[in-house]
Amino acid sequence: MKTVLSSTILAAPFREEVKVQERQIPTYVYASVFASLCIAVGLIWDISWHMTVGRDGLFSPPHIAIYLGAVIAGVFSGIKVLKTSFWGSPEEKASSIHFWKVFYGSFGAMFCIWGAFAMLTSAPFDDWWHNTYGLDVKILSPPHALLAMGMVMIQFGALVSVTSLQNRLSSQATEKTSSHLQWMYAMSAGFLLVMVFVIISEYFFLMRQHDILAYQIAAGVFPLLMVAVAYAAPYNWAATKMAVAYTLLLAAMVWILPLFPAEPKLSPIRNFVTVMQPYEFPLMLIAPALVIDFFLMKFGQINKWALAALLGLGFVLVFLPVQWYFAEFLTTEAARGWFFGRFSWTYASDPDFPYRYTFHPRFISTGIDLIKGAGIAVIIGLFSSRIALSWGNWMKRIKR
Repeated sequence: MKTVLSSTILAAPFREEVKVQERQIPTYVYASVFASLCIAVGLIWDISWHMTVGRDGLFSPPHIAIYLGAVIAGVFSGIKVLKTSFWGSPEEKASSIHFWKVFYGSFGAMFCIWGAFAMLTSAPFDDWWHNTYGLDVKILSPPHALLAMGMVMIQFGALVSVTSLQNRLSSQATEKTSSHLQWMYAMSAGFLLVMVFVIISEYFFLMRQHDILAYQIAAGVFPLLMVAVAYAAPYNWAATKMAVAYTLLLAAMVWILPLFPAEPKLSPIRNFVTVMQPYEFPLMLIAPALVIDFFLMKFGQINKWALAALLGLGFVLVFLPVQWYFAEFLTTEAARGWFFGRFSWTYASDPDFPYRYTFHPRFISTGIDLIKGAGIAVIIGLFSSRIALSWGNWMKRIKR
C-alpha cells in the first residue's frame, strides 16, 4: 500500500508536466496567426476594391478586415502580456522579455502589440490625410507607410510567436501539437510572403515579366524570407509549405472576388466593370521553394557561403525559366478565364491598352543583357541567401 501511495505521489509532478506539454497551443498564438490572415486577405481585397470601386471610406469592408486583424492581434497579445506582467510567476517572467521593466511577454506578442498600435493609429491619420490632400495622392504617404509597417510587424510577430513555441517545445511536443505548429508556421510565413509580394508586385505586372530586373529583385527579396524560414524550421519542406500557403491564399482571392458584383464609383471611368476585379495570380514560388528545401536537406551542414551560393544559384536557375514561360502562357487567350484571372483590369485604365495582354517592349530583356542580368541575379541571390541563413540561425534560438 505504501509503495503504491509513494509511486502515486512521485508520479503526480510527472503527470502534471505531461498535462502541461499536451495542453493546447496558447490562444494568443492562434489569434496572431488568424490576425495575420485577416491582414493578408484585407490587403488583397483592398487593392481589388481600388481597382473596381475606387476610393473607399475608413470603414469599407476591406479596411474592416485589415483592422480586425490589428484588434485581434493587439487584444489577445495584450492580454497575454498583462497576465504575465501582473499575475505571472517568477519563472514565467524570467522566460519572457521585458519592456520598460514593467511589462513582460513573448517576443512575438510584443511585436503584435506594437504593430496593432501602428495600424490603429494610421486609420484616422489616413482619413485626415485624404480629406486634406486629396484621393490617393501618394501610395507611400506617411499614413500608408505607418499602416504597412504595422501590418508587417503583426505578421512577423505571428511568425515569431509560432517559432518560439516550436523551439521551446522541441522534442517534448506531442505528435498532434507538432503537426499543428508545422502548419501554423507554414501559414504565418506564407501570409508574410503575401505581404512581401504585394510590396514589390509592381515589378511583376504581366507586361514586365520578361524584364530581367524583375528576377533580380526576386532573387534579392524572396530567398531572404524563404531560406530563413526553411533553415529555422525543425522539419523538412518548410519553404515548400510556406509557398503553398502563399499560392493558395492569392489564388483563392483571384477565384472568389469576381463572384461579387461591384461597379466604379469614382471618375474617370474608362473601363466599366460589373464584378470585383482580382489582383495578380501568384508567382510560381513553389518551384524554387522545392529547390531550397532540397539543398538544405542535402547540404545544410556545409560552409554557409558555399550553401548560400548553391541556394542563390538554384533559386535563379529554377525561378527564372519557370516564371518566364508561365508569364508567356498568361499572355494567351487561355489564361483569360476565371482560373488565372487575366481578364482583370482596373476601371480607370483604357481597356484597349496595347500591352494589356502582352509584354511591354521597354521591359523585355534579350541576348547578352539577359545573360548578364541573370548572372547579377545569381550574385544577388547568393548574398540574400547568406543573410537569410544568419537570420534563420537567429530564429532557431528564439524561445521567448
